[in-house]
Amino acid sequence: MLPIAIDVMSGDQQPREYVAGALHALQDDVELRALLVGDAALIAAQLKSSPDAIRARVEVVSASQVVAMGDTPREAIRRKKDSSMRVAIDLIKDGRASACVSAGNTGALTAMAHFVLKTLPGVERAAIISAIPAAHGHTHMLDLGANTKATPEQLGQFAAMGAIISRDVHGREAPRIGLLNIGEEDIKGHEIVQAAHALLGASGLNYVGFVEGDDIFSGDVDVVVTDGFTGNVALKTMEGAAGLIAYRMRQEFNASWVDRLAGLVARPVLRRVAAHIDPSRYNGAYMVGLAGIVVKSHGRADGAAFSRAIANAALAARRGLTAHIEQALQAQK
Repeated sequence: MLPIAIDVMSGDQQPREYVAGALHALQDDVELRALLVGDAALIAAQLKSSPDAIRARVEVVSASQVVAMGDTPREAIRRKKDSSMRVAIDLIKDGRASACVSAGNTGALTAMAHFVLKTLPGVERAAIISAIPAAHGHTHMLDLGANTKATPEQLGQFAAMGAIISRDVHGREAPRIGLLNIGEEDIKGHEIVQAAHALLGASGLNYVGFVEGDDIFSGDVDVVVTDGFTGNVALKTMEGAAGLIAYRMRQEFNASWVDRLAGLVARPVLRRVAAHIDPSRYNGAYMVGLAGIVVKSHGRADGAAFSRAIANAALAARRGLTAHIEQALQAQK
């Protein structure tokens, strides 16, 4: 496997956090090699204290610019050609990297990846897909923000690619696919989801029909398909709800000495629950449909969470994700 190109400059955290995440991933995966892209002097300073065995698997690639979170996609493409984000994507195109990871501006990353790598034959738009905690482990959901609007045909393509991720990367046999809607009845929803519903019903995929928001977590479906606007709002709502539950639990268990005692007794169980629903555990969303592997990390990810995004990129590279998607889409024609 070629190295993973890692943009350590973009995102809400300081670069040292992303470098730490890269080193964490290298420590966990002894076969992993990394191209750390960004300010060469800053990266070199961060690497000084690393063991020789880790540094031997790292190459620093210099980039003089950084895509800011407020940059528009157009500005990023036109004026940030030597940004860490652009250089990391270029490394895939040039055949030096098998995948890239960035925690930067989602719009810029989407636009740059489309511009540099292009989409696979038969794919109109790439989509962002990630695992969401659910009763049976996790549900894959897409699109989570790459496309604010989607046509029925694009939703059908998202479903096909989501099924490939669930099956070929995560081992789900015949993944069950649901189309997110305001109700499960066939008459519900606007004309786009109605048309997509008809396309998916005739697609040959294991399509179970319309699903509602609570079905994302039920374990009754493996892949949930929607447009990027709805998906991103749903994702941020989930993160906010998880944060609110954690906050209220802390408040209640500290309300009195009796509650604190109850909290001590319940702590092992609470820790297991928290670990299962922790958003950082699922950090690292694939940008599927591109002619290359691009993984989007949450902008606020700390080093541990960022390392998980890198691990996801390595897994996709090892499983030959791009080739699997291309072959499966061609077979469906």
